[in-house]
Amino acid sequence: MTQQRLPEPSTSVPAEPKQQPATIRQYLQSDDLKQQIAAALPEHCSADRMMRVAMTALGRIPKLADCDQRSFFQSLLTLSQWGLEPDGRRAHLIPFRNAKLGITECQLIIDYKGLVELAYRSGVVLNIQADVVREGDLFEYDRGRVLKHVPWIARKPDERPEKQGDIFAVYAFVELKGGAEKAELMSREDVEAIRKRSKAGTKGPWVTDWNEMAKKTAFRRVSKWLPLSADVRDAIYSDDDVIDAESFRRHNNKAKISKVTHLLDEESFVGVESESDHSVQD
Repeated sequence: MTQQRLPEPSTSVPAEPKQQPATIRQYLQSDDLKQQIAAALPEHCSADRMMRVAMTALGRIPKLADCDQRSFFQSLLTLSQWGLEPDGRRAHLIPFRNAKLGITECQLIIDYKGLVELAYRSGVVLNIQADVVREGDLFEYDRGRVLKHVPWIARKPDERPEKQGDIFAVYAFVELKGGAEKAELMSREDVEAIRKRSKAGTKGPWVTDWNEMAKKTAFRRVSKWLPLSADVRDAIYSDDDVIDAESFRRHNNKAKISKVTHLLDEESFVGVESESDHSVQD
């Protein structure tokens, strides 16, 4: 009887399974990104906190995890350079479906509070006030000056209408340390016309925080009179609420910014281990 010869045992090493690209959440837990965020941030900001706030934004808006990574990190790095956090109060990261490219992009929107913070940091601003005006408020405005604004809720009950009325205007007032003052008044129709032209006019803070976006619109108009640095002007004077982080990065062309965006091309980020989520407290 003929014996069958058994095959020789293989001495080749099995190929290692191909590592999956790191997710946005995994990038946010890496030390390499932390170091680059720290390089972009002003001295008064913490890289640990910025990354925790960004992680919290992912938990608050799950669709951000599906965004094109480059657009997400460009937005985060632009905020880092300004020293603003994407906390939903100073700034917003909004997922937007780009049907033309077939991807979801991250859009950066600076809120009214964020713009005011940047203006105060300039050192030339003494006071900033902005508010919406409703039917039933006592309001007087004359030649670039707000003479009086008593909101409905602050009036005596026997001297005000039974119910608070609708918003019909919004204003912003700025006083500089040198004593100069400037105010801008806009009708609700003016604000709505700007909202309709905005890429983010039907989502995000325009839907959830219309009053804040209206105040931002008025402040952005009056801020054109302020002597601000070039990068702050880029944030405030943008023709649209959505900040073009890619254009901002190219315009500033700083090594600490361009270096960070190249992290997405580095092999060191492939297969980064995932860790537990973090939350941030004020």
